[in-house]
Amino acid sequence: MSDTFTNISVKRVAQTEWITLQRTKQMNALSMALLDEMNTAITAAMADDAVRVIAITGSGRAFCAGADLKEVAGFTPAPGEPDMLDRVDGVFGALRHGPKPVIAVINGLTLAGGLELVMSCDLVFAAESAQIGDAHSNFGVFPGAGGAAVLPKRIGLTRAKYLLFSGETVSAQEMMDYGLVNKVIPDDDLRQSVQDFADKLSDKSPAVLRRMKTVANRSMDLDEQAALAEEMLNLRAHLRSWDLQEGLAAFVEKRKPKFRGY
Repeated sequence: MSDTFTNISVKRVAQTEWITLQRTKQMNALSMALLDEMNTAITAAMADDAVRVIAITGSGRAFCAGADLKEVAGFTPAPGEPDMLDRVDGVFGALRHGPKPVIAVINGLTLAGGLELVMSCDLVFAAESAQIGDAHSNFGVFPGAGGAAVLPKRIGLTRAKYLLFSGETVSAQEMMDYGLVNKVIPDDDLRQSVQDFADKLSDKSPAVLRRMKTVANRSMDLDEQAALAEEMLNLRAHLRSWDLQEGLAAFVEKRKPKFRGY
């Protein structure tokens, strides 16, 4: 599939689909062409039963420096033609709401739309050297994919306001302390550590992970009682799944389960 792309590369390792942003000279800035390619790759990976996990990373010294502002400034869409915001909304929404776990693998500098891309993923692993920030305010740009709307929920209101207002970056370790990053890993070990973790996820029931992702996401917008009701509905549906019966049988028979995802 990678042969069909020029702004990203796609590589399957075991049951993990690695999508790497490849606009290295532009610090992997989000162009419309890159977003279109990401949409194609993500849609295919989400629909492929052989893929259990999706990992998003960058090439060179950046994960993603945000939107390509030169392209934004010079683009005038024809009536009805999708613009940059439409493309961002489609790609980030596919990551947030897709049925499979998505891991952001922060290899380097992560700013503005790059931070919003990270927040569209389910889990975040970062290299020790990575620097992360919002940066929209540095160029008079207003965030549109979670900078102001989602970041406060992830790291707290006052921390989010500091990053939003100042445009400064902080270390991956600080972002882990804030709660945005799950793990900080030595740079040279980042990719293999993520692959090892993704291999573990690949052994889990896809049906369980899909339902967990759905309910966990929805819980952020529901009160506790409504979230518990949502969880119970999903449990009742899961009781009829093949994966549950296989998991119980494997436990009784003292063997490793072989899940099918339904």
